[in-house]
Amino acid sequence: MSLTRELIHRLPKAELHVHLDGCLRPATMLELARRQRVTLPADTPDELANALFARNARHLEDYLQLYRHTVSLMQTPSAMERIAYEFVLDAAADNVKYVEVRYCPALHTPAMTLTEAIESPLAGLKRGEAETGTVARLILCGLRTFEPSVSQELAQAVVDYGHDGVVAFDLAGSEHGHPAAAHAKAFEHVLAHGLSCTCHAGEAAGPESIDEAIHVCGAQRIGHGTHLFQDPELEERVIGLQIPLEVCISSNVHTRAVGGFEVHPVRRYMDMGGKVTLNTDSRLMDQTSVTDEYWVAHQKLGFTRDELDRVILNGFESAFLPEEQKAALLARVTRELQEIE
Repeated sequence: MSLTRELIHRLPKAELHVHLDGCLRPATMLELARRQRVTLPADTPDELANALFARNARHLEDYLQLYRHTVSLMQTPSAMERIAYEFVLDAAADNVKYVEVRYCPALHTPAMTLTEAIESPLAGLKRGEAETGTVARLILCGLRTFEPSVSQELAQAVVDYGHDGVVAFDLAGSEHGHPAAAHAKAFEHVLAHGLSCTCHAGEAAGPESIDEAIHVCGAQRIGHGTHLFQDPELEERVIGLQIPLEVCISSNVHTRAVGGFEVHPVRRYMDMGGKVTLNTDSRLMDQTSVTDEYWVAHQKLGFTRDELDRVILNGFESAFLPEEQKAALLARVTRELQEIE
């Protein structure tokens, strides 16, 4: 049977790199904006989706500016809970069986307390999981442009909620001039308590950013890792160690991290045996889904069904979950993949 988008949609999938504030439903945004008296760049769902589509971004900083519209609506516990809940429903509709969604709680204070900014989306994820069966976990992000003390506070929150749905710490934001090493203590604290870390690196900066994330901060996965190929020695080491790469093809095209879909280095990383996972980064700003990202990999980069199955399993194998839970999910997904032809 030929590989179709419909078949890819049916496959059970995991998503490890997606931002909560990049996944609001446009209709929900308009409703929240009316209630909160926030001005948005458009007045209908379709027009709003088009206004927030990042296809015309000139670089990562341009892309990140779009998030100010979504974050402005995420300043109350009820909004955060609803957005997280709807996020899980949308993931489940895409046959995503496991998802780790990330955001920076510090962007939602002082409108809320840090506790509210964490517990309200957790409540939404749990409600969505109970309704759909899609397992949803939270990653808390520090931002490179914030003071390291903020990252340390968020690292402590990861530890505090580590048995209540929060699985990891991440560092996101503008790479240029904002080294991850400045936030190394936050990574160290999380890792010392047996929890996990990932890090945005090699998206807008070169392979030295990836090297720093791994060897200075101890990141166990790399967000994007787009420019890893520019340092063949590091590339060989990352692939040899099977450090998972959280690849976001459409996002990388929109931020100009790569020149086009056909030249994305994920093809190279896959051919070299890298631990590749495919993710959306932002469903709203990139106008994509997990199914769409797999379809792009097939159509533009020649990924076969066997390769896509491998990518799917990579996603579940790379999940920040206790080994017993991970093994159960993997066993179920492996059976499902074998049954879908």
